[in-house]
Amino acid sequence: MTTYFGSDGATLHYDELNHGADGTPVIALAGGAAMHPRYLGDLAGLGDTRRLIVPHLRGVGRSPLPERVETASFWHQAADLEQLRVHLGLDRILLLGHSAGTRLAISYAARFPDRLAGLVLVTPPAAYLVGEPSDTPALIDARRGDPAFDTAVAAWATGPASHDDDGFNAWYRSVAPLGYAAWGEREQAHAATALYSFAANRAYFSVEPPADLAARLSAVTVPVLVVAGTQDCSAGLAPVRALSELFPAGELAVIERCGHHPWVEQPTAFRAAVDAFLHTRL
Repeated sequence: MTTYFGSDGATLHYDELNHGADGTPVIALAGGAAMHPRYLGDLAGLGDTRRLIVPHLRGVGRSPLPERVETASFWHQAADLEQLRVHLGLDRILLLGHSAGTRLAISYAARFPDRLAGLVLVTPPAAYLVGEPSDTPALIDARRGDPAFDTAVAAWATGPASHDDDGFNAWYRSVAPLGYAAWGEREQAHAATALYSFAANRAYFSVEPPADLAARLSAVTVPVLVVAGTQDCSAGLAPVRALSELFPAGELAVIERCGHHPWVEQPTAFRAAVDAFLHTRL
């Protein structure tokens, strides 16, 4: 566990894997939003070959939630990443975001494009940036008939029983099968690692990004890899594909038989896509 000072001087924390690895480190941003980054693990062994920097975002893990909750929004936390870049002594940073963590990665790209080396966006929610209709209803319909999945769909429609950490985490456990293309022992074990902070989740979405955010992405000229799962009932496939087309140097990797967590569900395919991108583009 290592610390640095955020944009307002707050002491923030990050984990570090494989300190001695060569190449530009990968800063991995957890989703949720506001899920403890332990669920990322080492991203299917990426931490064995690359130095991984895994921030505890504001209000998560060992990083405190500020009194001014707007500073814990994904738009404002981009300034924390800039402070982390300075702390690490890097000219430019390579960001990997998962799910809601891609909102923070995209915010940094829009605000600090000259300090960005590249982006990896894993199963990003994209409806706030693209006009492509979501295909998640069709993906959900294709899965109906599986009892665990059907129970999860019903729980998703109901929402949490209480708006606090206990209620939110209990609700997530009930909807977890939605996040995977299958619900076997591996997927169940991974889902059990999830831990949310409800207050940090609310703070993460407390500030709307600029209305022209999608247009700003045309100025993000660094290499961008967008990873999609063909059975992702959370982010879908069609909007994720459309997001990849907003970046001048964007490319899409579609992983078959995969939901929202490709490094867990299809680790070999995930590493093949990410490794090829990192080796040939960065």
